[in-house]
Amino acid sequence: MIADPAALVTPDTGDTAWVLASSALVLLMTLPGLALFYGGLVRAKNVLSALLQCGAIAALASILWVFVGYTLAFGQVTNGWIGGGNAVMLMDLGTLRAGTAIPESTFALFQMTFAAITPALMVGAWVERARFSWVLGFCALWLLIVYAPVAHWLWGGGWLASQFGTLDFAGGLVVHTTAGVSALVVALLLGRREGFPQKPMLPHAPVLTMIGAALLWVGWFGFNGGSAIGANDNASSAILSTHVAASAAALTWLLCEKLSFGKPTSIGWATGAIAGLATITPAAVFVSPGAAIIFGAMGALVCYGAIQLVKNRWHIDDSLDVFAVHGVGGLLGTMLLAIFISPDLGGTGYFGDMTMTGQLGAQAIGIGAVALWSAVGTVIIALMVSIVFPLRVEEEAEQDGLDLTNHGERGWDLD
Repeated sequence: MIADPAALVTPDTGDTAWVLASSALVLLMTLPGLALFYGGLVRAKNVLSALLQCGAIAALASILWVFVGYTLAFGQVTNGWIGGGNAVMLMDLGTLRAGTAIPESTFALFQMTFAAITPALMVGAWVERARFSWVLGFCALWLLIVYAPVAHWLWGGGWLASQFGTLDFAGGLVVHTTAGVSALVVALLLGRREGFPQKPMLPHAPVLTMIGAALLWVGWFGFNGGSAIGANDNASSAILSTHVAASAAALTWLLCEKLSFGKPTSIGWATGAIAGLATITPAAVFVSPGAAIIFGAMGALVCYGAIQLVKNRWHIDDSLDVFAVHGVGGLLGTMLLAIFISPDLGGTGYFGDMTMTGQLGAQAIGIGAVALWSAVGTVIIALMVSIVFPLRVEEEAEQDGLDLTNHGERGWDLD
């Protein structure tokens, strides 16, 4: 591990290679991981729609990241709310990203893959009924207005990290809370699918969901391990915690299903694993592997309960449980971090004169600020875009399926 990256004048090749590899792993999470995960969970008549939305959002977010997204999130710190415009079009990037031993171009690439997957996570809230043109318009503005500022607040030297000491290692707030809260808001604005909740809307291809979840699990090694921005102990510790948290969560979810319904399912294994991964994400480098197992088990229990609450009690059609799994998992992990970072519990210890009580307060402030920004921003953006592109497809199109009505294709040859 480099003791003083700021003293380097040339990039460290080992660190650079690891972050480049991690960038590929994170992109793998979206393409094809998330696409397959969501594609298997929808009905057969909407499988291509789910896949295409993930792919199109990833492409659109990548282009926007080059134009202005990166500089909004990671440009020069001015007022702590948004990055300066010094890196528009990724021009004049530094030889090294400040505070790291890697080229700034490598750092920008790695962060691009985060910017690609975060809006794509929200696809699960509106599958089977949102208009494709609205999806792209909404995600484009959401990336610049919601995601980029929050990334700056926590990762780019902004006010939450610098003034309050809020911690988010790899995206419990920046990725999962923003996407989860926004997904819930869109689900409310969009309304329920025809027949929900009375009519069962079962996954048409659990095998695709299993494959997608497995790709997400492996890709998460780059998501969390790459966030160490170096090939070092932080990276290996984060990966170890990530893996055992997912393992504990998947097994806990299967146990919940066995006790509740009598049979563990493949969808349960996949959903549980993702819940554990989302829960450990903000804290992976700060807690011990033993604590990570607790994160995973608690993440599964709380997210399992959240699904029952959102769908069965509130009857909100967050179709693929984006808020209940990603949002709730990210929020839970963000708060647990404040406890298990304690050296008495095997954590790395608090920074400066921070205490457990102070860290709990800092994390709570972060949750409140990010959730509020995400919710308000989503309402405004969603309604603005709907003026130009109607939010929801027509009833006939929904009944026939979006694959055929929106894209003129079928996912499967049923003849």
